[in-house]
Amino acid sequence: MADFTASVYQNEFLPDGGTDVHAIVTVTCTGAGAAGQSGSGDAGEIIIVDTSGSMGRDGVQAAAYAAQTALDQILDGVWFAVISGNDRAQLAFPPSAEPVMVKMDPYTRQAAKDAVSRFYADGGTAMGTWLRLASRVFATVPSLTQKHAILLTDGENQHETPEALTQTIEAVTGQFQCDTRGVGVAWQVDEVRRIAQALLGTVDIIPAPDQLAAEFSKLIQNAMGRGVAQADLRVWAPQGAEVLFVRQVAPTVEDLTSRRTAINPLTGSYPTGSWGDESRDYHVAIRLAAKAVGQEQLAARVQLVLGNETVAQGLVKALWSADEALTTRISPEVAHYTGQTELAQAIQDGLAAKAVGDTATATTKLGRAVQLAAQTGNEEATTRLRKVVEIDDQDTGTVRLKRTVEKADEMALDTASTKTTRVRK
Repeated sequence: MADFTASVYQNEFLPDGGTDVHAIVTVTCTGAGAAGQSGSGDAGEIIIVDTSGSMGRDGVQAAAYAAQTALDQILDGVWFAVISGNDRAQLAFPPSAEPVMVKMDPYTRQAAKDAVSRFYADGGTAMGTWLRLASRVFATVPSLTQKHAILLTDGENQHETPEALTQTIEAVTGQFQCDTRGVGVAWQVDEVRRIAQALLGTVDIIPAPDQLAAEFSKLIQNAMGRGVAQADLRVWAPQGAEVLFVRQVAPTVEDLTSRRTAINPLTGSYPTGSWGDESRDYHVAIRLAAKAVGQEQLAARVQLVLGNETVAQGLVKALWSADEALTTRISPEVAHYTGQTELAQAIQDGLAAKAVGDTATATTKLGRAVQLAAQTGNEEATTRLRKVVEIDDQDTGTVRLKRTVEKADEMALDTASTKTTRVRK
């Protein structure tokens, strides 16, 4: 059985009149096991491949090869299916007029590879139809406790309205997890990121078709290594307190605040999806009623829960003090992740301003991103930013927009904006 631990990093000392408590809670899982093999219920995997006309013959062939490579990584005994998508969704495997899944074994693996080899490029793009079919396919196996999909596209969602896609995303949220990837530079990061964030997945760019197979293989390997099907983060706060926000801040920034489900008046539950052997950091902020100097209070109880079993717990504390040496001390972990969260937003805001020709805002925001990347030691972000701006002084965030920027470099910066670095211990 998987083992979970929780550690809390904070400055618990508040000044006279202080109300806001911030803490980083690190949750670590070991011994997760393999998907569908280390707990009750089964695991299911769906591979969704864009086969629209914009993929072209070479693009579809590369995607088909990538899907075949991914099929090799799905463990025997895992339920699976393959969907091909253009302006409609089609169940490419198993061959059936109705939604269905089959278990992976040597025979079904080869049959699926054969079916994928027959992919061809045709039609438009309507990702909502792909997601709805995936939801229906997963629903055909009641024993599934772990449902994961990967979705590949190369273009904009031109054949359904943004409202229709939004409705679909809302309809399937909570039903399965989905990692999304865009190949080339003709797709919209915001569009595909919306899907990934709602479905507790990741988003990234695959610049060239010949990189598809390696990325697909990695995604499935990661999914197969998540033996804990579903876990929830529960946050209890005392009567009269306000939970300001709950965010995952590592390995990526994901705001979970709006996903709260009430367990009781004092406790909210936030979905975290499936787990492998890994650590994740969460930033929890609580507003309390101020108390007199010398008093202390439990500000929050943060728990990781599997089903109804609490498997890890961290306590967030508050202690009011008149000692400025204590109350002005900043938790390195809280400071680090506050900067990382601001960094993600600065990058996205800067690129959005650049896209509409607002060079002044773009320069300011991307300059702030350069400054934050330096302060938090995010060297990967700095490297990506250098491809978009000329850095004159990273400490002050003084930059100039480059005249010529590769579209793929902008998109890579955008998709990687929410990836964070851990605090240097």
